[in-house]
Amino acid sequence: MAKTEMRNLSFTALCSVSECVQRQYHFINEGKTWTEAQRYCRENYTDLATIDNMNDMNELNKYAARVWIGLQRASCDKWQWSSGEHALYLNWATGQPDCNDECAFMRSGQWHEGQCSDNWSFICYNDKLIVIRENLTWSEALRYCRQNHVDLVSVHSEEMQHEVMNVVKRASTAAVWLGLRHSCTVGIWFWVSGETVCYQNWAPGNGTSEEDCEHTVRSGAVQSGGDQRWISLPETYKLNFICSRY
Repeated sequence: MAKTEMRNLSFTALCSVSECVQRQYHFINEGKTWTEAQRYCRENYTDLATIDNMNDMNELNKYAARVWIGLQRASCDKWQWSSGEHALYLNWATGQPDCNDECAFMRSGQWHEGQCSDNWSFICYNDKLIVIRENLTWSEALRYCRQNHVDLVSVHSEEMQHEVMNVVKRASTAAVWLGLRHSCTVGIWFWVSGETVCYQNWAPGNGTSEEDCEHTVRSGAVQSGGDQRWISLPETYKLNFICSRY
């Protein structure tokens, strides 16, 4: 990680369940073009900053200097984020955009068009969750997450389930491992974080009846398509998985 990172802003966006995505923002005090900033963010974090609502802006508008954000012009009246999402929330300064430039920077909380070749500091972000598109057993996935991130994801609420649903669409397997494990000894499901399962989102016929403990330990996965419900699978299956990053 570059030593030029000056400040680490960690917060949870306060928004409706349907749009809420937890992000961690990182201010990089190093002058780069927009494209260089995008490459840096994608190599070290998730992407250049995406700003979806006023709560995000309230965290980021403290920067008086010019900083690149992940906003780029698709056409004169249409802008999109570096991630490919259409920009629905906008916070342009008076008289902006004027359709002269392709990239956007932020200054004192307002957005301006800028020449993509200019060199400015920039803001990257991390999603709280990341889908790992490698096919591993549940135990291998748990080890990977703990060595490279924080842990296999635990889903304690409807809000977290919506975050899982947002990222699981990127998976390449029909189901994706969660940090959900079954104990044959006491006959319960539990999260690897040590918490019991209170909020539940099982598919019909899964997670509620007695599990078959004769052949292998059962672990929990989320479907990557359909209703994206939880299912019980033998831990030896090899699937993509979701890690929590903080």
